[in-house]
Amino acid sequence: MTDAAGSVGPVEPPDEAADETTAPVPVGAGPDPGGTPSPADAIADRGDATVDGADDPGADLPLHPQPSRRLLAAIAIPLGILVVAAQLGDIIWASLVEDHPLLLITLNARNRYLALTTTNLDALSYYLVGSIRLLVSDPLFYLLGYLYGDRAVQWMERRLPTLGDTLRRAEQLFGKAAAPLVFIAPNNYICLFSGAARMKPLVFISLNVSGTITRLVLIRLFAARYESVVDDLLDIIARYRVPILIASAVIVLITVVSDHRRGGSELEALRHLEEDLGDD
Repeated sequence: MTDAAGSVGPVEPPDEAADETTAPVPVGAGPDPGGTPSPADAIADRGDATVDGADDPGADLPLHPQPSRRLLAAIAIPLGILVVAAQLGDIIWASLVEDHPLLLITLNARNRYLALTTTNLDALSYYLVGSIRLLVSDPLFYLLGYLYGDRAVQWMERRLPTLGDTLRRAEQLFGKAAAPLVFIAPNNYICLFSGAARMKPLVFISLNVSGTITRLVLIRLFAARYESVVDDLLDIIARYRVPILIASAVIVLITVVSDHRRGGSELEALRHLEEDLGDD
């Protein structure tokens, strides 16, 4: 941004060199050939630059076209269902891990559940269901960031204060290594940042899908290499299934209550999505 400060005194002729170096970026300037505009400008340093190339972040017009509340609901409802499914999986995982492994990773595809179930699943089922479950929420968060930009990032920061430090660190890191993060750790907020930074959809999809498949392959190779250890863990889980189920339910309940008391949970954030981002 150019410096808005001035000094009182005689008006001097404008300096041509300064005019050339501080000329605003034309509105509508496209992203760089690498696929995204500067993530540091779009995310880590937002407020000083706009993701669309406009040089006036204080303008009244929104950075992104505002979609309808119906589209927001179409994003929020499936995300809410996925949150509930993941919480259910965290509660009953011990009763599913050996007898119903495919159902478990359908509900919640955490790394540990993938590692514990992959030896009891054929390759097609493991890769197909695992990929779909890991990928299904990513385009929704990407779309949310792409449509609402900075407002979507602020929504997540405000509604999920328990992620405070994590989100701030992730924003700073995303500004330096957007593509590797999408490949290695495409979690909810990284996908949101990718959309807000206007990463090209094809680039996002390529990095996300290839990274997810790589993750599944590595987990399956790891579980195959230490299959005896996995089998021993499954025996222990079967032996202490009831205490594990009780402990899991208590942990999930404590987490949900704690998040609520500290200012917000994922479900509450999604419940307020239309209120926070929808047009008045």
